[in-house]
Amino acid sequence: MAGQTQTAAVQQEKQEAKNIFNKSVIIKGTLWFALITVITIAGIFFYTNTGKTVEALQHISIKYIAICFVMLFVDLMLGSWRNHIYARKLKPGLSHWVSFRANVANMFMGAVTPAHGGAGPAQIFVYTSAGLKFIDAFAISLINMGATLIFMPLAGFVAIMLMDTSSVSSFVPDMLKFGFTFFLLFLVAFMLAFWKPLWVGTAIRKIAAGLSKLIPKRKEKLTAWGEKTYQNINHYQQTCSVIIRKNPYLFPLSLLITTLLYLNKYCLQWVILLGLGVHANLVQVIAFQVIIQFGIYFAPSPGGSGFAEVLISKLFGTIIPATLLPIFTLLQRSFLLFFPAMIGAYVVINLLRKQTLKKT
Repeated sequence: MAGQTQTAAVQQEKQEAKNIFNKSVIIKGTLWFALITVITIAGIFFYTNTGKTVEALQHISIKYIAICFVMLFVDLMLGSWRNHIYARKLKPGLSHWVSFRANVANMFMGAVTPAHGGAGPAQIFVYTSAGLKFIDAFAISLINMGATLIFMPLAGFVAIMLMDTSSVSSFVPDMLKFGFTFFLLFLVAFMLAFWKPLWVGTAIRKIAAGLSKLIPKRKEKLTAWGEKTYQNINHYQQTCSVIIRKNPYLFPLSLLITTLLYLNKYCLQWVILLGLGVHANLVQVIAFQVIIQFGIYFAPSPGGSGFAEVLISKLFGTIIPATLLPIFTLLQRSFLLFFPAMIGAYVVINLLRKQTLKKT
């Protein structure tokens, strides 16, 4: 009976992944992402001196932009290797190219869905299309999410210790507090679900039972939700623990790759500034990006669009001239999100095309 329940839960998770990874969701998310991004960048552009901004374009150093493309390649490779160290153990002989495609699909779907909601399902879909078991693909996503949840609060703590907040507005400390609270809550939930899955599962069952009493009409659905969540937590915790127990060095390696991945992202912005002729403090640039990451990681808009551009203009506007702000915002978003998302879009479109051909 337990095995049948787990199988049903896995099938339901597969269906949920497919529901997110479909043409209508992608088109709608892409349109909203593009619309909000264009409006906010245009707003920043017209708010500053547009004439001098256009003139400043002529002074961009091509050498530094070329370095940014190299760092973008490093970013994509680190992101794919963070997944592939697990994938190659779970399915020996699996090509690294599959993990590369899974990573860029993750970035694209994260860009066009609120709070990165479609990122995990896209990555899972690519892996399962290449023959990896759904449970294993889900475990890879879950374990690396844990690595991110550990890294982010630590990065925020370092940012507080090293950043000079005298030149920024008072909302920055509030944002850091919000970021810490949000990420730490998720981290605690992740740790409890991993080490004490029965505690978390039982708590969710009790919450579902309590809500059922408050909303009798939803009793059946709430009970089913509580049971399904309980089974999933227990099932995926067992899968993850087996992977980590068999390969104890992989999670520390994942943490190391995660650290290098984000440091590369942060330093890339410093190189963009050098390309614009701005010699900013590297520590300050990294600290600003940590705050931005806190602000947009779970933002309700696709890819954090709107939120990201405003935060960039507010924070980096304190260290770079106003005329360069629109160019920097556009370049920063392009290298950290737009370019990877374009590659991911190509991968996703190919997968959808193949899926359509199979159906016909």
